[in-house]
Parts: sequence; structure tokens; C-alpha cells
Amino acid sequence: MALGHSAPNLVKSRIATTMGKARILMEAMPYIQAFRGKTVVIKYGGSAMVDDRLRHSFAGDVTLLSLVGIRPVVVHGGGPQINDSLRNSGIESQWVDGLRVSDARTVKVVQSVLAGEVNPDIVRLLIGHEARAAGITGIDGGLFGARQKDPRLGFVGEVARVDPEIIFGMFDHGLVPVIAPLARGIDDGQVYNVNADTAAGVLASALKAEKLVYLTDVEGLYRSVDDDESPIQKISLTDAKELLMSGSISGGMLPKLESCVAAMEAGVRRTHILDGRVQHALLLEIFTPEGIGTMVRQDGDD
Repeated sequence: MALGHSAPNLVKSRIATTMGKARILMEAMPYIQAFRGKTVVIKYGGSAMVDDRLRHSFAGDVTLLSLVGIRPVVVHGGGPQINDSLRNSGIESQWVDGLRVSDARTVKVVQSVLAGEVNPDIVRLLIGHEARAAGITGIDGGLFGARQKDPRLGFVGEVARVDPEIIFGMFDHGLVPVIAPLARGIDDGQVYNVNADTAAGVLASALKAEKLVYLTDVEGLYRSVDDDESPIQKISLTDAKELLMSGSISGGMLPKLESCVAAMEAGVRRTHILDGRVQHALLLEIFTPEGIGTMVRQDGDD
């Protein structure tokens, strides 16, 4: 009688691995069924835009969402690329309350970088993963109409009007919209630079999106800006508003949470603040019960 362990059975090992993959697909199925035909607006920025491994992970995630019948919309920033271009042009970046001061020279650089470099680069990336993507700016089709946010900021706009008709037309043609956050001035016809977080929020509201997702460079929302050991996995809309009023949220997280709250008050079902440094963060959040990052949900939702 043979004693000890038998030799590994490679066939059984492959079967076990395959069964594990099948279980993952089965776990995702109810989420695919629930969100098919629904719109998900994704603010794309941070490390996920510049790390090549994360760029391809993001593109694969968006492509899969589209293939299973979900309607992703990508709104992107471009801070690092804009900083580099301004530096090369001899223009010093200035900031007020976390927003870039955009005089006439600066806004021309911003428009050139967002519309001429970053947007087509993201479209190429998505098409390379077999997504049917097309890029536009918020000026195209009158998508975003803006007014000056603060005279101190120059051509930085507050979105005052959204006409999502161009996005619906792209949906009708099976396209994934990729949007640069620029807007046309309602009063003066000028080009305005719009905070990408805010643009994603107002667009999600106008599209009656099921979800609004922010990819960030932190684990999610924290109860205190000084305590990175206090991540919040789930929070209700009411509690999120109280957190904003407490004054404990600042920096780049402030416009994200403000936009989450505004979008949900306008009818968006759930918003998510995710760690974009994690590969496949989008899929993990949307297709698994555990999720990754912070989910803000309507009061009374499970």
C-alpha cells in the first residue's frame, strides 16, 4: 500500500481553477442583470491615468461594462499633463481653493491639452481594448454651458446648463462617450475650464445615471482627513451631508463628495469613491458584494 501524498493530478488542478473562474462569473451575474441598460458615469483621473498597468486595467474594465450592456461614460481630468504643458510654456500654475486659476493663456493650454492630447489618448486606449469609444468636449453639442465661478479664478466655469442629447445619440450608436471637462460660456461664449469632478456629477444628474464613480489615489472616503485609518465602506446620503457640514473634508476630496451629494439629490442611485490604484477597481466595486472604496447610498437603501 502506498503511503504519503500521491503525485499532483494536473487535470484536477485545472478543473478546480476553471470552476473557481466559473463561480466568479456566477457571482457577477445578478449585478450584470441589475445594471444592464443602466448608465454609469466614471470620473477618470489620478494614478489610473498615468500608470501604464492601471491604464490598461481601466480600459479593460470599461470595455467589459460596455460588452455586458451597461452604458459607461468617462469624464476625465488631465492635471499632470496640464502642469507639464504650462511649465514648458513658461506659465506658472496658481491655485485658489484647490482650483486652477485660468487666465486667457492658461485656458488655451488647458483646452489644447484636454481636447488635443488627453482625450484622444484615452479614446485610443479604449479602442485598443475593443471598446467602441468616441471623444468629445463639453463644448460639443452644447453639452455644458457655464458661467464664471469666481472672478479670482478667471476662465473657470460653474456648469449652469447641461444638454445631454449628444450623449444619448452616442448611446444609440453603441459608443462609449469620453468627455473632456470644458464648457462654453453662456453669457460670453468663452471657453471655460471646469473641475472634472463637478462635471462628472452634473452629467450623472442629467443622464439619470444609476451610478457615479470617482477613481482616486486614496482608499476611499475617510471620517477625518488626518486619520487614514478611518476609511468608510458605506455611508448614507444624510450622513454624507453631515460629514460635509462638519468641515472635516477638504482638498481634492471636497468637490468629489459635494458632487456625490448633489448628484444623489438629483436622482442618481449610488455614488462610489474608489481607489484607482487597485487593478480592476471598477469591476470589483460594481460586480462583487464586498466592493472596494466608499459607497454613498440613498437613505433607506441596503
